[in-house]
Amino acid sequence: MWIDSHCHLNHPKLQEAGALAEIIQKAEAHQVDAMLTISCRPTEELPVLEKLIEQPNIWMSLGTHPHDSGKHAEKELSADWFINKANENSKIIAIGETGLDYHYDFSPRDDQFVAFRKQLAVARATKLPVIIHAREADEDIIKVLKEEGAGTTVTGVMHSFSSSAWMAQEALDFGFYISFSGMVTFKNADELRAIAKTVPLDRILVETDAPYLAPEPMRGKTNEPAFVSHTGKFLADHLGIEEKEFARITTENFFKLFPKAQDTWQQS
Repeated sequence: MWIDSHCHLNHPKLQEAGALAEIIQKAEAHQVDAMLTISCRPTEELPVLEKLIEQPNIWMSLGTHPHDSGKHAEKELSADWFINKANENSKIIAIGETGLDYHYDFSPRDDQFVAFRKQLAVARATKLPVIIHAREADEDIIKVLKEEGAGTTVTGVMHSFSSSAWMAQEALDFGFYISFSGMVTFKNADELRAIAKTVPLDRILVETDAPYLAPEPMRGKTNEPAFVSHTGKFLADHLGIEEKEFARITTENFFKLFPKAQDTWQQS
């Protein structure tokens, strides 16, 4: 069994790829039995996300993506709003995705910092793990995480990891998890594959980041949760681990990082 620890089920590209029932059916055919769908703009997405998580074994996060942190509606959301929403819904198991993105700078950096710190405060208050988006902002992300309690009062995951070996080690030192997407299968990802070998097995996750970053041999297609099995098999081979054992390890890691998910987990 695999768990897709990060996907965007409400994304229009996935809706074009097929109805949710078809996406779930394809995932189950590839031994993907559960998935975490990610919030980026709760002011727009919350009704859709809350509908999605009515399905068994689909959970959601709650947060504002750095790309959307400059939007007025998102800036108006208070930490208390996030805390109340997260506490009242058993299927909200994480905060984010949040972080910093200096590659696109779709939102002003000041707004990104404010949103990042606000969501880390929410993670502390709710005791939920935080999902970190990092793009060309490694040093500032580590600095903020240190200042906001990473390693003591905040835990989380570096999602779709594509940063440096230094960033990976800093995150591991906090007790964070490292999640690998289809990028690790790309032909030019030698450095990322080398980093994957340094991550302890009890801190590694797999994800799709669907509809983005479809792994080999599906590259070029719209990514979907079923394809996390390709990334998982690739990583298992790369790390010299039997595929079923690696699936078991990453599933156990998911529930350790997101213990709230265990309460609503429905085994087939």
